[in-house]
Amino acid sequence: MINQNPFSNLKQDAPSALVVFLVALPLCLGIALASGAPLFSGLIAGIVGGLIVAPLSGSPLGVSGPAAGLAVIVYGAIEELGAYPTFLAAVIVAGIVQVLLGMLKAGVIGYYFPSSVIKGMLSGIGIIIFLKQIPHAFGYDSDPEGDLAFIQQDGHNTFSELKYMLEAVSPSATLISALGLIILILWERPWMKKMSFTTIIQGPLVAVVTGILLKIYFDGKAGWELTGDHLVSIPVTEGLNGFLGQFTTPDFSAFLNPAVYTIGITMAVVASLETLLCVEATDKLDPYKRVTPTNRELLAQGTGNVVSGLIGGLPITQVIVRSS
Repeated sequence: MINQNPFSNLKQDAPSALVVFLVALPLCLGIALASGAPLFSGLIAGIVGGLIVAPLSGSPLGVSGPAAGLAVIVYGAIEELGAYPTFLAAVIVAGIVQVLLGMLKAGVIGYYFPSSVIKGMLSGIGIIIFLKQIPHAFGYDSDPEGDLAFIQQDGHNTFSELKYMLEAVSPSATLISALGLIILILWERPWMKKMSFTTIIQGPLVAVVTGILLKIYFDGKAGWELTGDHLVSIPVTEGLNGFLGQFTTPDFSAFLNPAVYTIGITMAVVASLETLLCVEATDKLDPYKRVTPTNRELLAQGTGNVVSGLIGGLPITQVIVRSS
């Protein structure tokens, strides 16, 4: 029987939450960069996904935030509409459309995705993430973290990037990546799982902490120091006014622009399909075999997008990269 108390597994959930945060942070920033939006907009979308969508959603494993799958649409939409505040109006429209889809029970579409599609999607995403992370593992960061497109903004593609990375290998980044991979492999070994502390302290968290400590150790060492282009760049503000200034409000006069509705509906359809696919995939990963109510998920995603659009965030979907 499944314990319905959300705090019953707090010892295991707290380290997992920290790992999800550490994974989501560079993704939020990278997707904002790839979308041509302010960096802070990615953080807003991630926060809304965690604080607004998660409590409203019925998905036990789903994690919501800005999605790389929408980056191309967002980039084109901002260029077409001419200003980011105008684009935020389209995000609000997308959220309203998703709420309507949830009320109309359109989430039932998610139950008709063939299992072969879900398995293929999970396998494909795994391969893409693996290939995309290889250049970063060697310290070649010309393509922003979170960009999963085959054709990159720098003119390279996923495969050609593997050749260019050989021209700029960082020994410290390579060592950190190798040690992180070794830790993850060791943590999955049967003899390691028998140790009681591994149920509380998870491998991904140990790998991240090891990377942070090594980065600090390499500071000031010629040839080994990791420079700013290898690090996650978080927007820094001075005081409360500076922080509040990072939030962008939508241009409400943009609701008179027909293009806002076209873009909003497009984003709503793409975001809803991506979310429903992710729901089906994460349900299959759930050891308890719980089933997510898809209509409720659309309502939650729509509410999140309305809130995100009102305070300057990117559009939100449930994201398999974070959820898995």
